[in-house]
Amino acid sequence: MRTTTLRFVGPEVSRLGLGCMSMTGSYGPADPHEAAATLLEALDSGVTLFDTGDFYGDGANEELLGRTLAPHRDRVVLTTKTGVRRTPDGLVPAGSPDALRRACEESLRRLRTDHIDVYYLARVDPAVPVEESVGALADLIAQGKVGCIGLSEVSAATLRRAHAVHPISAVQTEYSLWERHVEGDILPTLRDLGAVLVAYSPLGRGLLTGAVRATTRYEHGDFRATAPRYNGDNLRANLAIVDAVTRLAVAKGATPAQVALAWLLTRGGDVVPIPGSSRRAHLRDNLAALDLHLTAADLGAIDAAVPTGGAQGARYGDHGIRMIDR
Repeated sequence: MRTTTLRFVGPEVSRLGLGCMSMTGSYGPADPHEAAATLLEALDSGVTLFDTGDFYGDGANEELLGRTLAPHRDRVVLTTKTGVRRTPDGLVPAGSPDALRRACEESLRRLRTDHIDVYYLARVDPAVPVEESVGALADLIAQGKVGCIGLSEVSAATLRRAHAVHPISAVQTEYSLWERHVEGDILPTLRDLGAVLVAYSPLGRGLLTGAVRATTRYEHGDFRATAPRYNGDNLRANLAIVDAVTRLAVAKGATPAQVALAWLLTRGGDVVPIPGSSRRAHLRDNLAALDLHLTAADLGAIDAAVPTGGAQGARYGDHGIRMIDR
């Protein structure tokens, strides 16, 4: 397993991490036994970076990781996110220092650990200056409860403000061959500051695997059922991109997921994809991307297949869009 290092005394991590959100139902029902087996197989395969959030399954995701990975804590880089809370109307920001301190204690308990390696502010709270939120996270570092600070879905300007309070080791945001907004100013800013980009949804929430078609009906509780990008005319337009990637994958003797991940791995050693999987078969398929070489001609074919603006349709509904890129 190739590795890279999170900046600012951050830990060494595997070149591919594992996003764990789907293990507690964000894309429909999940089998907890298979999810636990997937976690352990990932660890045995050399994956060290495991990503969760305190709002995934209302804490159930952290509990799953705690039960499964606590006996192997010395081999694991645990990252979790906080700064939002779930309401009947959806997630809302909760970035006050008091809220962050309470959330940290609860996450430590659920994860069965005495420290979190990378603690992300999941969303910037418009009612709380980002400097105050980051200051509270810095206090948790001083107390030994957190190793490094990360941010998620922030603008380049906000990243600079946060970094002025305490070094930011990583920014987690969506990045894939059809969602490249970070290449505008976020990724250059990260590189200027020396931080790492942790790319979530590198497989387009499953679409870039080829598993979703126009006739697919999402199960109850599946996030994609309400996201514009994954429905109606937007979905039909985006499946044309998937079909083009699939043709390239067939020519390479690979799967579309492997091509999508291998493409991200060409973006630089400071880009760490965290494909999500709750099944061992999918995990194995994803890890094989580490051995797939894309030529200059392959990369050109991918660029030609993907519209300049990327996928069609917003990646979140109106409520979610208002919470990102602040």
